[in-house]
Amino acid sequence: MTHTYQLSGLTCDGCTAKVTYLLSQVADIELVEINADRNEATIQMKKHIGTADLKAALAAYPKYQIDEVVSQAAARATFKTSEADQTTSWLKTYKPILLIFGYITGVTLLTADNLMDGIRYFMAGFFLVFSFFKLLNISAFADSYAMYDIVAKRFSAWGFIYPFVELAFGVAALVNFQPVVTNWLMLVVMTVSLVGVLESVFNKRKIRCACLGTVFNLPMSTVTIVEDSLMIVLSAAMLWLM
Repeated sequence: MTHTYQLSGLTCDGCTAKVTYLLSQVADIELVEINADRNEATIQMKKHIGTADLKAALAAYPKYQIDEVVSQAAARATFKTSEADQTTSWLKTYKPILLIFGYITGVTLLTADNLMDGIRYFMAGFFLVFSFFKLLNISAFADSYAMYDIVAKRFSAWGFIYPFVELAFGVAALVNFQPVVTNWLMLVVMTVSLVGVLESVFNKRKIRCACLGTVFNLPMSTVTIVEDSLMIVLSAAMLWLM
């Protein structure tokens, strides 16, 4: 018999090889095939093996998680939530981001005297707050970030550097330090970051967004695209206004 499982925590070819080996050691498993792009494992087994046994095989490495994929028939049978329930669920999921944007927008409107200052203060608040949450557990952020960012996938240290880059952007925007250079750097860095986000969303990969570190369990979605795109648009607007 063959079953498909959802994996998380795979950040490189070494991770794929390690998980393949660990799962292959479970009794009665005949073959393990992992699709790293889809974060899925297809396992052939002599007899049914519970998901708990597979989780136990990966227990020594907590970053690797495995869960059984719900069949399409089961998914259709359970998809009975009303439109109101879906709206409530969406608001609950993204409440942290909505609150953060609300606070930053409110402070910006209360303190800015003109359009350029308003954009600058908003960007400063965005980068300072988002870097704060990433720095709360920088190691966990780096692991999550490497699952989708095109630079962090190839250069693991970038996941540890990126929160400090955001922090530097926030401080630079707040004090108006070298605005032309700062906004060009913001434009480039956020554009590169957006590429990985777009790839994950368009490929419908169900992974966690690391925009607020690992404090909140936020799924990668169009909301993440809007976040990065907003910073790109604002940095471009600042360059145009200057």
